[in-house]
Amino acid sequence: MCTRCRWLDASKDDYVQYHDEEWGIPVIDDKTLFEFITLESAQAGLSWYTILKKRHAYREAFKHFDVQKVAAMTEHDVTQLMQNSGIVRNEKKITATINNARAFIKIQQSHGSFANYQWQFVGYSPIVNQLKSKADYVAQSDISIAFAKDLKKRGFKFLGPTTVYAHMQACGMVNDHDDECYRKSQIIEQYANIDLTSIRTTRD
Repeated sequence: MCTRCRWLDASKDDYVQYHDEEWGIPVIDDKTLFEFITLESAQAGLSWYTILKKRHAYREAFKHFDVQKVAAMTEHDVTQLMQNSGIVRNEKKITATINNARAFIKIQQSHGSFANYQWQFVGYSPIVNQLKSKADYVAQSDISIAFAKDLKKRGFKFLGPTTVYAHMQACGMVNDHDDECYRKSQIIEQYANIDLTSIRTTRD
């Protein structure tokens, strides 16, 4: 039997699948990064599992996370989404998602890709934290504070330091699997030879 992170509720199969197959794996695909940004911002004040259960509905509601299509959404779309019981019906969060899509595109234009912009905060190399007990976990870091501050300056909403740190964990900027979790060493080994500097462009 595999040892997994202590925070994981192993009785929830979909949660286990997310932990095993996605959480902490380095992501450099902009579409996936926009999905994670959107879901993390929707989570603010809620549990991650609540959002995970609504993930399919979010994909349908927000154009399968096509950032160009989301950026083009209007007040009429917001009104329609407020009737969608599959997502969190918070008007500020819905409008923030559309707003964030527009800000996301501006970063793509200025940095070549959102991945290039995002990964610069960790020097294009995942941070591996040593986590032996619950006391070792943190809700934010100096990097997430700086990252969130820069996102705010660029117009992003619902992405404070704690939410941004959760995003960093999800997309592998930090490997926060427990030291005893079987996925920690697997991810380190699988991505040891990945050159994340390849996403860097000359436009940043």
